[in-house]
Amino acid sequence: MTLVVADTTPLRYLVQIGYEYLLPRLFTKIWIPGAVVGELRQERTPGAVRTWAEQLPSWIEVREIAGSASEHELAGLDRGEWEAIQLAKEIHADLLLIDERSGVRVARGQGFRVTGTLGILVEAARLDLISISEALGRLAKTNFRRTPDLFAQTQDLVRKSGKEGASE
Repeated sequence: MTLVVADTTPLRYLVQIGYEYLLPRLFTKIWIPGAVVGELRQERTPGAVRTWAEQLPSWIEVREIAGSASEHELAGLDRGEWEAIQLAKEIHADLLLIDERSGVRVARGQGFRVTGTLGILVEAARLDLISISEALGRLAKTNFRRTPDLFAQTQDLVRKSGKEGASE
């Protein structure tokens, strides 16, 4: 079994666009630290995400991480990112799901394989689980940060793999 740890944003966006069901199909189980649960339940988080986080599915395992706030602040990370990386270290994770550039940089610097929301959607489309166009259309309706060409490049990744995704 692949050991996978998730930060907040991939979970948040997949829940927002109704594609969280992909995670157990791609990875079986996801570990998350307590800070990520807290971030998913914050008042400013979209209601659908808060509701989902109040009753986490059985394929999510929550683990608490000890450590001082100054450690993650010095690395330029928020608490959820820092705890996700720490949890990945503790369980010797094979993959870390994280979107924020600073978190990705730190995780890769520590030797972790990393993917984010778009990487999950690309893999699901390659497996014909979703339509990448539909998924990106849903994601475009959120506040997901992207450059003008990012979604086009994402669709190209799926096309280059010889797949277009389900129902395209």
